[in-house]
Amino acid sequence: MLKKQQIAELEQETNYMSEIRLEISEAHRDWENANRFFNYAMGTDQIDYAIHCMVTAEKRYDMLLRLAKRTSNNWPSWRGVIK
Repeated sequence: MLKKQQIAELEQETNYMSEIRLEISEAHRDWENANRFFNYAMGTDQIDYAIHCMVTAEKRYDMLLRLAKRTSNNWPSWRGVIK
């Protein structure tokens, strides 16, 4: 039987993983939107801005994926984060 402290730690880790999962979904959506914006950008200013947005969104997405991998030993169970 698990002790109360162990249960609390598991719940805390589960909540943290859920928060990361939501952030990953949001970051992926932002990355897709940045790519879509690039496809419709007109003029050098909009293209430059679109590239900046794409790079930023991709880096955030990558950072969150690395964080999730470091945070949990159960990374394979995270498959299907992006729906």
